[in-house]
Amino acid sequence: MSLHYDEKGKFFTDYVSKDAVLAVIQTTTNRISGKLYVREGERLSDMLNRADHFLAVTDATIYDQDGQVISSSGFLAVNIDLIVWLRPEGNQSSNDDAGGLA
Repeated sequence: MSLHYDEKGKFFTDYVSKDAVLAVIQTTTNRISGKLYVREGERLSDMLNRADHFLAVTDATIYDQDGQVISSSGFLAVNIDLIVWLRPEGNQSSNDDAGGLA
């Protein structure tokens, strides 16, 4: 990792700091829960507005339309064109039926 300072003392590195965010993703056919990694100071929606076509999800669990687990994976790449909605996992109201995601 390289580290550079400018004349004002500000430093620059090759490392990008990211925060892990537990999230729920609804695709056109399935619901996915897992961790997304957001750059410091950015929002989940900022990730969808980038030119990248895939969203990296770790510790992913995929649910069918009935809320049954159909697959789990340490890593999953989700095509952003198939995402219907995305939210942080902690934002679920108590009367929602999240299909096993509570």
